[in-house]
Amino acid sequence: MSPDGGPPRPRPEAGPTKPGEPDGTPPPNPTTLATEPTQTRPDASEPDPSEPNPSEPNPSEPDPSEPNPSEPNPSEPNPSEPNPSEPNPSGPNPSGPDPSGPSVAERATRDLAAQFEDEKPGRVLSGPAGLLLTAAALAVGALALWQVFRPLSQGSKYYLIIFLAGVLPLLFLAYPADLRLPARLRARRPPASTRPTVTDWVLVALAVTACLYPVLPIRIGSGGGGYNAFLDRQGLLATTDLVLGTVLLLLLLEACRRTTGWILPAVCLLFLGYGYYGGLLPQSWPVAHAGLDFSQLVDAFYNSDSGFYGTPLDVAASYIVLFTIYGAVLELSGAGRFFVELSAAAFRRSRTAAGRTAVASGFLLGTVSGSGAATTVSIGAVTWPLLRRAGYPPERAGGMLAAAGVGAILSPPTLGAAAFIIAEYLGVSYLQVLGWATVPTVLYYLGILLAVEIDARRSGVRPVVIDVGSPWRLLARFGYHFASLIAIIVFLAVGVSATRAVVFAIVLAVALSFLAPRNGRAPRNEHRAHRLTPGRLVTALVTGVRGVLAVTAVCAAAGIITATTTKTGLGPQAAALLIGGAQAATSDPTLVLVLTALFAAVALTLLGLAVPVTASFVIGWVIVGPALLDLGVTAPAAAMFVFYFAVLSEVSPPTALAAVAAAAVTGGRLVPTMWQTLRYALPAYLTPIAFVITPAGLGLLGIGGVQRIAFAAAVTALSVAVLAVAAGGWLPGVGPAGAPERVLGALAGVTLLWLEPVPVTVGAALAAVAAAGVFVRRGSAGRPSPGSPANPVEEQL
Repeated sequence: MSPDGGPPRPRPEAGPTKPGEPDGTPPPNPTTLATEPTQTRPDASEPDPSEPNPSEPNPSEPDPSEPNPSEPNPSEPNPSEPNPSEPNPSGPNPSGPDPSGPSVAERATRDLAAQFEDEKPGRVLSGPAGLLLTAAALAVGALALWQVFRPLSQGSKYYLIIFLAGVLPLLFLAYPADLRLPARLRARRPPASTRPTVTDWVLVALAVTACLYPVLPIRIGSGGGGYNAFLDRQGLLATTDLVLGTVLLLLLLEACRRTTGWILPAVCLLFLGYGYYGGLLPQSWPVAHAGLDFSQLVDAFYNSDSGFYGTPLDVAASYIVLFTIYGAVLELSGAGRFFVELSAAAFRRSRTAAGRTAVASGFLLGTVSGSGAATTVSIGAVTWPLLRRAGYPPERAGGMLAAAGVGAILSPPTLGAAAFIIAEYLGVSYLQVLGWATVPTVLYYLGILLAVEIDARRSGVRPVVIDVGSPWRLLARFGYHFASLIAIIVFLAVGVSATRAVVFAIVLAVALSFLAPRNGRAPRNEHRAHRLTPGRLVTALVTGVRGVLAVTAVCAAAGIITATTTKTGLGPQAAALLIGGAQAATSDPTLVLVLTALFAAVALTLLGLAVPVTASFVIGWVIVGPALLDLGVTAPAAAMFVFYFAVLSEVSPPTALAAVAAAAVTGGRLVPTMWQTLRYALPAYLTPIAFVITPAGLGLLGIGGVQRIAFAAAVTALSVAVLAVAAGGWLPGVGPAGAPERVLGALAGVTLLWLEPVPVTVGAALAAVAAAGVFVRRGSAGRPSPGSPANPVEEQL
């Protein structure tokens, strides 16, 4: 964690070598998506693409070539750490992959992704501890798959107890305590051990005991006695129940601290303190309650369906673990490499090929990732050299990569963990949630693509010719990687449960991995490298389970929040306060709804700065959800509103985690990268407000018939386009937009989000006036656009 409590900043030793080092040699090409250049370095007469473009119209933008003493420099190399700018396995390797195991570059990219996926890096275990973790993870994965077709007869809660007992001890083995010392003592600290400490093993033993206690058929004083006896004591816990429930509470808080930092445990303790001390508040206060003693709280956490073993943990154990296994299977089968190649092939001849490739790669990889920061690292390791040679400064390229990576949490069919919680909370199928997410996701990436096009013309980036062959040939040879993704949708459409659909997709992906055609230019064993043999299947299973460790801790800890809210009635009370604040400003029902939505958006954004997306959604749903529902907003619109702002908080400074990951890849400065990320995502940032302020906004969720859907999608697309022009300061095909035109464009874009005839007409008129102003400005300038060089320099990578 950073000193201010935000996510960890990129460590100097973890970052790649910054382009433009003193030796002048460009970093190794991390991909062979194209042939080697005939000219190893640009002509001296041309601008250095690693430096900021002098045609940039914003002179106040920081110079990425200058070091910032206030920020750690992620560009300093350290020979003891992997360099993510080394060749990336996502791109083809001319020498062919090594079937015997992952390459150094592959491990480097995965290690860097792991640092940001869960906000803290885990250990790479070996020896007996590594074997134990592998065996236990394999058992947990096998149990999760078995539960899909042969559920445990004792019920789902029994399965959740066993699942948590398998996962929580592994977390203490995989994640170090990493307690930070004062700066004056940090230099004296011995190097962190890669092996579990004695304390870790003690916590492992306590976790096994506290988790398995409810099902152990052993009498311990007045407690114990098995699962049924434990349930019979609900509301009347024995002393042993109370002690072990408290131990599990502390263990979950420590697990969250190890994986996400101090903020989420602090929030959980705040809710715990509210439950215990809330009875001491003046009863005239809206948030006061009768008060709960500690045994009542532990009973709610440990022996109820809304505590540790509530819906969030059920989602992690039933859905998320299967989708992380599926993602690992696709990655090992070569799907990630294919998606990046296909993105490059689709735009290889366009002027903005580098930027479009980054955005398209983010979308395609996001369909199987569900993690914004990890997707950012994966696409950045491949596309950053292309962006650098095209002339993008590190900060701008990092913003583009981070914005595209965050879209992974929004991209069907593998949305973020909160999407599965939505399905459980609302009692709908996961397919419905995917349908609600489709149009907003398209609009999100539309905004980023428009920003890419505007940047290309505003900054005059250089075209990069990417020689990867025809996209149709790639689809013909490797298009089978899409089959399992399509299969998930088909299975869901015919009524198969989401858990069975993803298992069938895993089986299909495994079978198709043996169909990889041989490339005549590659070594003879190249086409066998991605076959999912039994050994590689074990690797995928263990990787998938390890990927769900931190999510499981967050979901179990979220039970502290939901149980406290349920016991104290905090949800309705907080909703009344939120609505009351809006009613204090106006009595008009429409404006009350608008103000409540704006207050909720700000609250969710601030909340998302401190806690992970899943926890942010859970807290937002129990606090903000009731307020929106009380004002007549439908449940789907309210849930998706909370979900999108919980996700978009990942692009909001000062703790934009995806931007931190992007800065580690590009070597750019952290804070400017965060602001660039927000600029790329800004056009779609306000779109969720349209879900709730008018009934027509349901069209964006695919609800209400073809006419409503088409109207909402078209008008919101126009809003996103206008906001992109206002944020970027350039109208494609015309020229630069001045401050008056940008202000008018911003007003037009916001007005268009009110999907009613009069606001839409006013917004369209404002947009037309802004466009006319750009035309007049261009005519008065009387010179060609500086963003369109007459003789663009092309480089073939």
